[in-house]
Amino acid sequence: MATFNYSVRDKAGKIVKGSLEGDNREAVSAKLRQMGYIILELDQQSQLAAMGQIKIGGGVKAKDVAIFARQFATMINAGLSLTKCLSILAGQTESEGLKVIIGQVAKDVEAGQSLSDSLAKHPKSFPPIFVNMVRAGETGGVLDEVLVRVADHFESELALKGKIKSAMTYPVAMGGLVLVILVAMMVFVVPVFQGMFESMGGELPFLTQLLVDASDFVAGIGGVITLVASVAGFFAFRFWTNTESGRFIWDGAKLRMPVFGGMIRKIALAKFTRTFGTLVSAGVPILSALDIVADTAGNEVVSRAVKKTRAAIKEGETIAKPLSESKVFPSMLVQMIAVGEETGALDAMLNKIADFYDEEVSTAVDGLTSLIEPLMMASLGGIVGGMVVALYMPMFQIITLIE
Repeated sequence: MATFNYSVRDKAGKIVKGSLEGDNREAVSAKLRQMGYIILELDQQSQLAAMGQIKIGGGVKAKDVAIFARQFATMINAGLSLTKCLSILAGQTESEGLKVIIGQVAKDVEAGQSLSDSLAKHPKSFPPIFVNMVRAGETGGVLDEVLVRVADHFESELALKGKIKSAMTYPVAMGGLVLVILVAMMVFVVPVFQGMFESMGGELPFLTQLLVDASDFVAGIGGVITLVASVAGFFAFRFWTNTESGRFIWDGAKLRMPVFGGMIRKIALAKFTRTFGTLVSAGVPILSALDIVADTAGNEVVSRAVKKTRAAIKEGETIAKPLSESKVFPSMLVQMIAVGEETGALDAMLNKIADFYDEEVSTAVDGLTSLIEPLMMASLGGIVGGMVVALYMPMFQIITLIE
């Protein structure tokens, strides 16, 4: 995904400049036109310039945005004006980055711009789903209700991410501990025993010799080569997965993983149905909602399937039929969406499906955690135990010879 610098004219005739991420120039142009802007200039940003714009520690967290939306909804419902709400929220938010952005939004609103257009100038803090739902709320006169839905949406996503992150903390910590112990023994412990083995003379057992050779490799130039190659490989992999083809191949591979693939698929489906349902509930048009869902899917395979569905709907198809032709979406999901379309309760059905997949992900995470913990303990014991046995095997041979 590339970053594009743009210069546009808003509905009030004011020139607005900023940057926006997208797959290509056409996609970014479509987004800007959808926001109601007239495009004056649109240039792709170089990777070097994009790196220079990264702010360390100045980002806005999704949790802060969710709190902002809920507090905003409460104040609007209480009858406060937009500018008054924004002034209060800017003063009480704990996020310094969000405080500055709310101040800028307040100035734009005071100058006569709509709230949605003002928020759209800060795409890194307020994603398309937020902006489009606010625009729908402004049009329908139900901004407070829409902001509550936005807060619910972000809080649901945060709860799911938090559970996954919490479940993965133990395996990651254990994996790091195993790696540290392994390297420490190779660099500091094995060389001590190696000196003892050389003083004894004779031929070392195969397992011990293998461990000594590995220690020489890690402690010498081989360790440096391995470290450099690992770092280079990591950045090469990141660069490859940032390309459209690489991201599609990698995301497809993730969905087919033996143990984690099922859970990753359920997470993607939960995100798809939750985002789609939230947008439809807020009154966002189906085609615009699918555009946003495709951009925020988090998986290129799902994103392409959604884009094909959007193209088919534009030609007059129902939502369920093109989804059924994709191998990404299971038949249960497609059938429930078809029922929702027929009964006119698509938003409610999508939210029910999202709740179902949230529960499925929660169950899968719990099961995976209970499986990984004993495996990690067994791996740690096996690695350390195997190294200890390999180190003491020559001594066992000496004792046998003495007897």
